[in-house]
Amino acid sequence: MFLLGSAYPTGKLGVNASVPPILFGALRMGIVFICLIPFCKFIIPNKKYILPLIAFSLSMGVGVNLFLYLGINASSIMSPLVIAAQLSIPIAIILSAIFIGESINYKQWILIITAFFGIVLIGFDPKIADEIIGFLLICGMAFFYASSQVFSRYLKELDVKFTNASMGFVAFIVLLVASIFFEGNTMSHLKNLNIKEWLLVLHAGILCSLMGHMSMFYLYKFYPVGTVLPFYALFPVFGIILSFFIFSEIPTLIMVIGGIIVITSVFLLQKTT
Repeated sequence: MFLLGSAYPTGKLGVNASVPPILFGALRMGIVFICLIPFCKFIIPNKKYILPLIAFSLSMGVGVNLFLYLGINASSIMSPLVIAAQLSIPIAIILSAIFIGESINYKQWILIITAFFGIVLIGFDPKIADEIIGFLLICGMAFFYASSQVFSRYLKELDVKFTNASMGFVAFIVLLVASIFFEGNTMSHLKNLNIKEWLLVLHAGILCSLMGHMSMFYLYKFYPVGTVLPFYALFPVFGIILSFFIFSEIPTLIMVIGGIIVITSVFLLQKTT
C-alpha cells in the first residue's frame, strides 16, 4: 500500500521536473511492458477475451494514467487527489451491479453514499477552489480504474502477467501518440530526461505498477479477496504522509474529516464485498 500511495507525490515530482504528464504515463506503461516480456508467453487469446482485454487495456492503461497524471499536473496539493482516488471502489461496485448483475445490499448503499458525501465535503474546502480541475480529473481516473476492475472479471482465465503486459503495450502506444499530438516535442523531451526523471518514471513503472499491484495479486493466491482488499484503503494514508514529507503539505480540517469519512466508508465497504 505504501508503493501505491507513493505514486501521487512521486508523480508530482516527475511532472514538476518538466516531464509532460501524458508522456510520463506512456513511459510508465512502456516499462511495465518491457519488464513483463521475459515472463510472458505471447499468444492470441480466444475470441471471447479480445474485447474485454482491449477494454481493460484502454481503461486501466490509458484512462487511469491519462487522468492520473493530468490531474496531478493540474494540482498543487496532493492530499485531496489521493483521497478522491478511493472512489474507484464504490464506483466499481455500482458498475458491477449494472453490467455483471451483482447485488448491492442496503449496508453497501449506505457506505457508498457516505463515501461520496466525504468527497463532496472535501470539494467544499476553500483550498480546493483552485484545484477543482485536478480534483475532477482524479475522479475520472477513479471511474476508469473501477471500469478496469469490471473488465478484469472477464479475464480471470488469462495469465495475469499476459493481461498486464498487453495493457502496458496498448497503453504505451496510445499514450505516446497522444503525447506527440497534444504535448508535442516528444523526442526532445525524451532526449532531455535526466537521471532523476528516469528514476521517477522507473519508480512508477516498477515499484507502483509491478510491485504494488502484483503484490496484491500474489496475496490473492493465499488469502480471500475480502481479507486483502480492505488494506487498499490504507494507500491514501501513505500518500498523505509522503506528501507532507516531500511537499510540507498539511491537510486542512475539512480534508481530514472528509478523508476519514471516505477512507472509513471504503474500508467497511470492501469488508462487505
